Amino acid sequence: MAAVPQVPSASPSEESMQDVVSPAPAPATGGDVGIRCGQIWMDGKLVPQAEAQVSVLSHALHYGTSVFEGVRAYATPRGPAVFRLPEHTRRLFDSARIMRMPVPYSEQQINEAVCNVVRVNEWDACYVRPLVWRGGQTLGVNPMPCPINVMIASWEWGAYLGEDALLKGARLITSAWVRLPASAMPGKAKAGGNYVNSALARMDAVSAGFDEALLLDQNGFVAEGTGENIFFVRDRKLYAIAPSVTLVGITRDSVIQVARGMGLEVEEVMATRDQLYAADEVFMTGTAAEVTPVSEIDYRPIGTGRAGPVALELRERYLRAVGGEDERFAGWLTYVND
Repeated sequence: MAAVPQVPSASPSEESMQDVVSPAPAPATGGDVGIRCGQIWMDGKLVPQAEAQVSVLSHALHYGTSVFEGVRAYATPRGPAVFRLPEHTRRLFDSARIMRMPVPYSEQQINEAVCNVVRVNEWDACYVRPLVWRGGQTLGVNPMPCPINVMIASWEWGAYLGEDALLKGARLITSAWVRLPASAMPGKAKAGGNYVNSALARMDAVSAGFDEALLLDQNGFVAEGTGENIFFVRDRKLYAIAPSVTLVGITRDSVIQVARGMGLEVEEVMATRDQLYAADEVFMTGTAAEVTPVSEIDYRPIGTGRAGPVALELRERYLRAVGGEDERFAGWLTYVND
């Protein structure tokens, strides 16, 4: 009897590769799904989004050698205004200095370019992303021979953690990943490579059904969210987590000023996560998150288990300030059409 020809089966490595290249699509979350940027400023010129191309051999793509900023422009009665633009640009340059990346433009040129990007795209309100990165010259680990490129993109970005998180409060879980210590990575630089730490924590939190991750430092103290600073309230006193190994937040500083304007006492502290469990309220701040209440951490309801009154009032007052409706904070706004 003739032997029946056998069809070769896929090798284990081929089967594994099929699993890797064809994953189930992750659910789309966040207010910026489907980014449409219009015109992007790249190395001094405005180009359409489709033409804003970067080499696949860029050093930053392989090793994370980039620094960036997150900035918001808000709709105001005087037209769009960029929130605390000089402070954001200074921090961008500080990050670049830490990463030994001399920016080939002045801070004033970057400020003007940000306003121009908002203006030419005719945004009423938007998110702005300046990025400085090492381009393609060599793929050795040493980035120094690589050129330095700069781009500024903008797009509409709604509620970072979704509208439900604003209304009901975000659900957090403490991550198994700890915030990198200052001896390992420069936490005061908003460097692309630093955010691998955040991405790992965020993926795990979302996969477990939570909105966001809470990261601790190497000593077990609360550090931050994956891209947000943390506050908590106890007996109408506001506590801001001290930025020991984290970026010094510009939104964080703004919220502290708004809180003091409300008559709230504010203290910077190191805190453990069980102090957050027992707090009356917890909330997060950041350029993308703005002021986002927290309703639950590690399956424990915070306060009433819903967005708290202090967080909601701070959010309302903060949005009035960035919307040009509070003259006390008029200096925070750079009007793009002036």
